[in-house]
Amino acid sequence: MPSIQVDLPLIADEATKRAFAERIGRLYGQIMQVGMDLLTVSVHALGPGAVWRCHESGPPTPSGLIMCDIRAGRPTETRAQLAQALIEACVETFGLDALWLKVEFTQHDGNEMYHPHLGGFNKNWSGDER
Repeated sequence: MPSIQVDLPLIADEATKRAFAERIGRLYGQIMQVGMDLLTVSVHALGPGAVWRCHESGPPTPSGLIMCDIRAGRPTETRAQLAQALIEACVETFGLDALWLKVEFTQHDGNEMYHPHLGGFNKNWSGDER
């Protein structure tokens, strides 16, 4: 962690997913004020009919889901800025309708994220990591 998993109701080629992951990495580093080398991006292009938003009345709507596992401590405003940037990236890259994209955050202590390249567990977010 941090990690961002994107579930999409479409098919995408490797080059598009790589460019998207690179864009997400830059956005994440800038907004969350950390180095990109901690971030893992998973793009699950699951195909049509794979991701749905349910409604009280009427059939489900094809949707996308963005799951963000991050270290705890970021202000709500920062997480909202990241969520909006992730939605915009999905809209621009994959042509999805922003209304049917959802971003969920799960926050963790640093000691819940093991990085071999760091020599072990991460540290808690401090706000001055750049």
